[in-house]
Amino acid sequence: MYSVGDYVVCGNKGVCRVEKISALDISGADSEEEYYILKPVYTPGSTVYISFATAPEKLRPVLTKKEANRLVKKMSDIPDIVVESDKQLEGEYKNCIRSNDATELVKLLKTIYHRREARFAAGRKETALDAKYYRMAGDYLYGELAISLDIPRDQVEKYIDKNS
Repeated sequence: MYSVGDYVVCGNKGVCRVEKISALDISGADSEEEYYILKPVYTPGSTVYISFATAPEKLRPVLTKKEANRLVKKMSDIPDIVVESDKQLEGEYKNCIRSNDATELVKLLKTIYHRREARFAAGRKETALDAKYYRMAGDYLYGELAISLDIPRDQVEKYIDKNS
């Protein structure tokens, strides 16, 4: 499915590079099972092991440049998360993060941005929950877009502002 050198998105690890494909030489590990050995791009020193058996649900390819540009252009059309009460927000936030889907991350970021603006306008601070999930979603989405668009990560927000 993936080859050494490929970039993939790995759930809550963000963008990773496939460093090696092999069985694990660890006691207790099935010596017949093949694994993707991944290095998270933005977490130096970390390694992730994903078995071939679980890879389809845990990994996906990084967006192509064309897909990334299409996502950026349609960001204004992606709706906010709609919930009946604030008690449901964290569950929806978690679902967006777990989905491993760039469009869901945009939805999450937009929702929190609009909530933050409304709170600031009312003289209130951002909630800790919103801050936590905004940071997480931003890290994952902007990391992927940086790789897809071949631009520095710290330039992604400017790129979005200019091209959305």
